[in-house]
Amino acid sequence: MKYKLIIILALFYVAVAFAQLNPQSKKITKSFFPEYEALENVTPALQKKKNFTDYVELMVYLNALVEQHPELIKLSFIGESQKGKKIPLVHLTAANSDKKIKVWMQGGLHGNEPASTEGMLYLLHELLNNPKYTALLNTVEIAMVPMANIDGYLKQDRYAANGLDLNRDQTKLMAQESVSLKQAFTNFNPEVGLDFHEYRPYRKDFTQFSNFGITSLYDAMFLYTGNLNVPENLRILTDTLFVENARKVLDENGLKHHDYISTGKFGGEIHFNQGSTNARSSATNYALTNTISTLFEIRGVGIGRTSFKRRINTTFLLAISYLETASANSALIKKEIKKATEQQNDVVVTSKKTIERDTIETIDLDTREIIELNVTIRDGLRSHGDLVRDRPVAYLADANQTEIIEKLKILGVIIETLPKDQEIEVETYRVSEYERDSKKYEKMNLQTVKTTIETKKIQFSKGTYKINTNQRRANIILEVLEPEAPNSFVSFGVLETEVEAYLPIYRIVK
Repeated sequence: MKYKLIIILALFYVAVAFAQLNPQSKKITKSFFPEYEALENVTPALQKKKNFTDYVELMVYLNALVEQHPELIKLSFIGESQKGKKIPLVHLTAANSDKKIKVWMQGGLHGNEPASTEGMLYLLHELLNNPKYTALLNTVEIAMVPMANIDGYLKQDRYAANGLDLNRDQTKLMAQESVSLKQAFTNFNPEVGLDFHEYRPYRKDFTQFSNFGITSLYDAMFLYTGNLNVPENLRILTDTLFVENARKVLDENGLKHHDYISTGKFGGEIHFNQGSTNARSSATNYALTNTISTLFEIRGVGIGRTSFKRRINTTFLLAISYLETASANSALIKKEIKKATEQQNDVVVTSKKTIERDTIETIDLDTREIIELNVTIRDGLRSHGDLVRDRPVAYLADANQTEIIEKLKILGVIIETLPKDQEIEVETYRVSEYERDSKKYEKMNLQTVKTTIETKKIQFSKGTYKINTNQRRANIILEVLEPEAPNSFVSFGVLETEVEAYLPIYRIVK
């Protein structure tokens, strides 16, 4: 009797644990997210019934593709994870003389989003073995990191080994994986940058809607930038060409989609945030380098292998759509990037989102029907400038500011130094208000500052760093050097300061 009781209790706890790991019922899956059985079992995780692709399986798979298609694919390593795993980068293109459009792709930046990595591996198989897609390699050059956060992925955990979220580390660059990924991105110098993720369809906030809660309806959501320092022509091109073409592909395949929304509490009320403006995340970070950029969120976190083939296929369809759009519009994309690089707009240091009421579709967990919710949307795709400054022709940084200069170089910024001592009229930043968070965020004590701009003539020494703003990646410079910007080196505590201090960064406006 005693042993029977132990067995019953063990089964109970296993059932409870499984329910917490995978809250989705079979009825919800069958009604809204049936498996896509037509997908071939060609990738490591698809060839087994449990778990996901591990590192050994990943490398065996990639090396086999290189051996089978040496004329189309090359494999290299961009660095190591914190636990010593080499991070593979796959390079694909056909050996011809065509001038190609460059596309960067990465998956697995969050380690608990397995369909992002598996979708990249399935894409590799199709690009190399399906003539319908292999032809794209005549006009497109691809650099792909299929498993960006290896340590996190191997334990199905969102974070890197040191606890950092690698998609909150795109400007401060505190994790070695972030440095390796950003340096590889800079070296490749793409015109299109894509980051594949999955999102959690069962959130704590969702339990407060309807009678017994809701779950997300969308197979895929598009996260692209509304940051006002990204030139408007690139923001429009992303939405009306790339995202629009992908929307049509998803519609044709019966897959639901939406611009990315996530919940947050404001004044005790649940609001839905839409779009991106934060330079710390890849969607905006890539775009600030004058690159067509999108982060894709596939419905998947927390539901194990439920609808796994469906999730992989959704990832694949989105990737192919963007590759086809890039291939068909290469000249237009290059023209618009050149136009964006030549723009010299004012600096939007801080911005505010448009707030309005709107409806979203969702699944009612009680009735198992699609319902419309009337919610508050904080729309980052329609933000407006709050603090705006004239655009400087260059920034100067004192010669001892080597840490921020190295980060700028990794971000792809071209740095010069003054060849001799010289007096220059500059705008200086004096910190008029200062607050430092005692609680760490992403391993950093955030700083909130207000500055007063003062114009002075200062004698600068030879070797002072000069960062011109007439370069392709100029807009990322604005985001990290303007101290009040929410993802600046000052805001993230990379450059520590205090009230009444003068910052070691200066603006040349003439």
